[in-house]
Amino acid sequence: MLYKSERNRWIGGLICILILYTLFYTLFADRSYTYTIPRKTRHIIKFGTTVIVYIIGTLHLGKLNARWMSQLWHLIHITLLFIITSIGLYDWVFGMVSVKTKEIAASMQEFLISPVLYFAMGLIQKRL
Repeated sequence: MLYKSERNRWIGGLICILILYTLFYTLFADRSYTYTIPRKTRHIIKFGTTVIVYIIGTLHLGKLNARWMSQLWHLIHITLLFIITSIGLYDWVFGMVSVKTKEIAASMQEFLISPVLYFAMGLIQKRL
């Protein structure tokens, strides 16, 4: 159960992630000019957005009494960021990766920046 101050902190984190997610998709992901941006720059923008969401979640979940939320947040983000970074580095060093690999990396990145994980953890905590 989240106390009132914890609930406000959790809601603040959710709002920050929602704003960043909305800005990312309205300014970058759903634009036709995105493909005029060099591939490495797109990688950096996507990676930077994912890291910022991770930091927001860490700051807001780290102060809550429900330690499992913070631990799960770290485990999921660090694991998927490692995989995405490995794919990106392979793409930079050895050339283009396959379309399937790009789709997998894009799906992982989408999952990490979307507010779904953060929101789902809050719902589970409310039920506990």
